[in-house]
Amino acid sequence: MSARATAERIFFSEAGFDRARAERIVSEALKGGDDGELFLEHRVAEALVFDDGRLKTASFDATQGFGLRSVAGEAVGYGHASEISEPALKRAAEAVKAVGSGRSGTLAGAPPSTNRVLYRADDPLSAPGFDTKVKLLEEMNAYARAKDARVRQVSLSLVAEWRVVAILRPDADLVADVRPLVRLSVSVVAGQGDRQESGSSGAGGRLNYDTFIDPANWKAQVDEAIRQAAVNLESVPAPAGEMEVVLGPGWPGILLHEAIGHGLEGDFNRKKTSAFSGLLGTRVAAPGVTVVDDGTIPDRRGSITVDDEGTPSSTTVLIEDGILKGYIQDRLNARLMGVKSTGNGRRQSFAHRPMPRMTNTYMLAGKHAPEEIIKSVKRGLYAVHFGGGQVDITSGKFVFSASEAYLVEDGRIGPPVKGATLIGNGPDSLTKVAMVGNDMALDPGIGTCGKDGQSVPVGVGQPTLKLSALTVGGTAQG
Repeated sequence: MSARATAERIFFSEAGFDRARAERIVSEALKGGDDGELFLEHRVAEALVFDDGRLKTASFDATQGFGLRSVAGEAVGYGHASEISEPALKRAAEAVKAVGSGRSGTLAGAPPSTNRVLYRADDPLSAPGFDTKVKLLEEMNAYARAKDARVRQVSLSLVAEWRVVAILRPDADLVADVRPLVRLSVSVVAGQGDRQESGSSGAGGRLNYDTFIDPANWKAQVDEAIRQAAVNLESVPAPAGEMEVVLGPGWPGILLHEAIGHGLEGDFNRKKTSAFSGLLGTRVAAPGVTVVDDGTIPDRRGSITVDDEGTPSSTTVLIEDGILKGYIQDRLNARLMGVKSTGNGRRQSFAHRPMPRMTNTYMLAGKHAPEEIIKSVKRGLYAVHFGGGQVDITSGKFVFSASEAYLVEDGRIGPPVKGATLIGNGPDSLTKVAMVGNDMALDPGIGTCGKDGQSVPVGVGQPTLKLSALTVGGTAQG
């Protein structure tokens, strides 16, 4: 069944909600405004958490509702309800139409249509059965403990959701998307004597569970978590100071996402609160640095067929060979800035307004082999995986902790280090990219991005990168 047919069934046929009457209510609510839509959402989700050798949590959640938005200039009226009905929609309409009262705005044109399909529409919660999922977690737990005698604790989770969304405007046909999402997470604690260290891994995407039930796939995730914990057991205190830094491929792109990507979102630049405001067409990064946001990659966690305003997702070049080319846009900020939406209007749920958000943000590959990059380092740090971090969008300053990193001396990778943090400024760090690897990789499908209290799934990626200088905070004594 197509996404549109699924949406028609859930939101109108089964709900007893007359679509023609809904369109008339939406049209009246948006009168005099510049833009707006009715966003409908149906979501089912489950989470299984396995810890201390047994199933700790098994939860199921089902929600549905609508969000009605009217936009006039910069003003936004928004009403939402967890009941999809004509009375609820009428109450929301009365509230939101106030922003267009007394105005004679012309409703912005509808987004272009698309027939593209980026992922399967199957409900991942429907198969396999609950017993099969619990058995899988039991097998993973047993495998991890048998794999390495140093493993003391194993934490596992399977999380899935199935979302059906639809966007209805008075001047356009119904736009719909059916979005599956699955994630497997593995965390282990390994001990040696009195010392204990952790490691984690995970994978996910807009897929079904069958990908993760394959032993080759889940064993790879368990093996990786154990490998990280074992590496950290051998780690020494990290040095501190300014030094050359090499970032590994894939998940380290989270630093690019946080320190640079958010600063390229349209709302921050329209309001001139981003460190990249007013810099279109100018050099903001070293030659060879090209960064894109791409919501069109099949099955990826951050991909969306259409955004939450109904605009098809796209591949947006943000930085090309070091030159700032564009920003990530939703409809509101694009209209006020005189440009087109890039298909990045995203929201956490029907209870939230859309805003410009990243999808899959990554740096394109360069020409250098990873081995060549490592050999070029006299003394520095090789950061392979990252934990948490903090970024100030206005200044671009960031602090990120490396969960797996190594010393590099005279072109050779040395011992692993513990407690390394990377401290810098996003725009400044872009100018210090000295070498770009030919090994671009995307993360395994585990990213979630927060902004203004809303969380959405995202993807990140990059090749191996060398920064000529970056401040490293460490734990080594004198």
